[in-house]
Amino acid sequence: MTAQLVGHLLTGEVRADLDRMLRVDAGLGMTRLEWLNSPARDASASSVKTAIEKLAWFRGIDAPQMDLSALPNERRRFLAQVARRSTNQGLERRKERKYPILLAFVAQAAVDQLDEVVALFDQAVSARESRAKSRTEEALAERARKGEARQLLMDVILPVLADPSVPDEQVGGRLRDQIGMQRLREITSDSWKPLPKDHGRLSELDSSYSYLRQFTPNVLAVIDFQGGPGTAELMEAVAILKEMNRLGGRKVPAGAPTGFVPAKYAGYLEKARKSGEDTAYRHYWELCVTLCLRDGLRSGDVFVPGSRRYADPSTYLYTARQWAPRHEEYCRLVGKPADAARALEQGKEELHAALAEMESALAGSLPGDRGAVRLDGDGHLVVPPLPAEDIPAEARELKDELAGMLPFAPIASLLIELDARTGFLDCFTHAGGRKLARSAETKRNILAVLIAMATNLGLARMSEACGVSYDVLAWTTEWYVREDTLRDANTVIVNHHYSLELSKAFGGGVMSSSDGQRFPVRGKSVTARNMVIHGGQVLSTYTHVSDQWSTYGTKVIVPTAREAHFVLDDFLGNATDLPVAEHATDTHGATLINFALFDLVGKALTPRMRDLARVTLVRDDTPTEVRKAYPHAGPLLGARWNEALIEECWPDLLRMAGSLKYGQATASLIVGKWSASSRQNTLAAALKEWGMLRRTIHTARYLSDPVYRRKISRQLNKGESLHSLRRDLHYAQQGTITRAHPAEQTEQAWCLTVLTNAVVAWTTEYYSRAVLELRSQGRSVPDEVLAHISPGHSDNVNFFGVINVDVEAELAKLDGGGWRPLRAAQLQDLGLA
Repeated sequence: MTAQLVGHLLTGEVRADLDRMLRVDAGLGMTRLEWLNSPARDASASSVKTAIEKLAWFRGIDAPQMDLSALPNERRRFLAQVARRSTNQGLERRKERKYPILLAFVAQAAVDQLDEVVALFDQAVSARESRAKSRTEEALAERARKGEARQLLMDVILPVLADPSVPDEQVGGRLRDQIGMQRLREITSDSWKPLPKDHGRLSELDSSYSYLRQFTPNVLAVIDFQGGPGTAELMEAVAILKEMNRLGGRKVPAGAPTGFVPAKYAGYLEKARKSGEDTAYRHYWELCVTLCLRDGLRSGDVFVPGSRRYADPSTYLYTARQWAPRHEEYCRLVGKPADAARALEQGKEELHAALAEMESALAGSLPGDRGAVRLDGDGHLVVPPLPAEDIPAEARELKDELAGMLPFAPIASLLIELDARTGFLDCFTHAGGRKLARSAETKRNILAVLIAMATNLGLARMSEACGVSYDVLAWTTEWYVREDTLRDANTVIVNHHYSLELSKAFGGGVMSSSDGQRFPVRGKSVTARNMVIHGGQVLSTYTHVSDQWSTYGTKVIVPTAREAHFVLDDFLGNATDLPVAEHATDTHGATLINFALFDLVGKALTPRMRDLARVTLVRDDTPTEVRKAYPHAGPLLGARWNEALIEECWPDLLRMAGSLKYGQATASLIVGKWSASSRQNTLAAALKEWGMLRRTIHTARYLSDPVYRRKISRQLNKGESLHSLRRDLHYAQQGTITRAHPAEQTEQAWCLTVLTNAVVAWTTEYYSRAVLELRSQGRSVPDEVLAHISPGHSDNVNFFGVINVDVEAELAKLDGGGWRPLRAAQLQDLGLA
């Protein structure tokens, strides 16, 4: 059936091109398929050029123009996945069936390759800009040191000059005597020139001009950059630069535009033009074109037709025609009025209710009350740190007692036991679409891979630890352990944990939080960055944790990327039974875009924010009227809310939120583009304006209600506590990640998440049995005390040494109900209790 649907594309020429993909290319030293399947390891100039060569090959066989719309999306993704994971011999054995598989691969990979070229261009330029920034900061520090010496010298000179009793003819001699000629020569030996507006960063970046020229002309030649509103001059400059590269021109034409150049860089061009330095002008102008093009790609003001990640932002959203039949249903789903006037009225009602609470809290606080939010004598907001939560002593004692009752279990035994109750291993289906029988041997191999990747042992060491050959583990990894199966398995475990009675004492599953965790990286990787604070190269895993201690989302991100862009991704993509409606972050997630989008999709963003005294809060009336209504809180409201802009854009705001809610667009793409958008983007401005309102409402509640603040802190502490458990599990090779490619790192991160949730679920189960045991003895164990107990620890789990993954033998150790005896019962059986 598949061959029939794409048969019209499989001409003799296309078949020959696909056949050549499976033959070893003498120039490459590998097959073309293997070469195309090898993603970049870093963002160097050579990597950019290699990525361009791959894109050129795809275009050479017209892969971007291949229309596979006759095949369902899922079918296309499935066939492409089979091509990526199959060996050449395996594909050859499929004979005629290999052609639709390879066809789907090249059609999908062509788009991915286009995105990779643009992403590497962005990263390579940004890396040089970061290096220029670091060197500029070093130069500024040295300048400050020298400036301090000059200032001390002025402290000697000025009093002499200002003293009228010292005759003018004696001033020079007196100063030379007091200061000394040696010191004067040292101070005056270095010229002291005024700094440009950017403190010399563009000048420092010019030292990388030759390096950037190794790949930027190639990128401009093969990528069709298109501009949105407000980018006409930039796109004209790009066209001129492309023509200069083609002809080998060295001088920028006299009429070349400069209006796109940021004000901080304009002085470089003016100076070079006035002095007639054509080479310097060319360098600075070209660097400005490159940087502005990079910034435009990030904001969406510049886009690339045919790309996914860098497409026109308007294509991420439903069109007006697509949105019309969904509009009313969406408004009912999220509880938002379709009418803009009613939406503004609701927003004002919430705003004034929150301001009234804040006014009451500020009016009731005393100037000397250091533990309460208050205004100081100058009317400035004072937000004291929230005292540490008072955990009852009985909760600490109960936790120690329950932990002492839990049985000890090797990590493999724990997973085997949990699978017997949840069946999470059934989620690991063969990538070729064949659901093989759930044999004990297959389960053993999958478990061995899970443990190897989560603990960072690697397949070679795992083979030695469990006795399964490396080849078997590698084959299992290739065909069974991938992101989609790991997500499914994790969902099963989280749902099982949610169904446990004790989990409800931890929380209702209605609140969650997200945070990043750094892991060291060995070798080159496009996701790793060198960070001095962490002592070398690291990457980040960004995880979403529920109030029941379960992790329902995991993403590998660049550690220097803004985490706020990824807050909504797994929150909206939550496939578990958790009814999450409220989400907490640290200050990193508290952007105006996120405040607005969370509210527009019917959820609540409740971050813990730093420097609340500096946060701009909005009002809906004049300062005079607001201060009359709120004498204490009114002066803190520093900006007027732009209701007219919200009213104008309300239908489009709902359309944007609906596109995210229904999965039409990826949240991180939308958040990233609109956060970096230019002032010409009216929709982005309206989104930020709505975010100002939601942030003001949250801040007012946060300041007036200590219980609300403590709930947010408690949830964030749960997420941070699980960092320790992940670090304990991810122990091998000193916790350093050695897998280079983002897809492999993502799979490893999800393996760690699955094991983390398995430990949490298993511990919660046995905590429940221990609590039942205590209650059966007449002990009072209230849920209020259990709420303070964390299942996120590994004291009862052994993940070191020889790992015996024997499914049938481990199941045989369990009792008739499928459980291990509690440790107290074990000791009694041994006569040691």
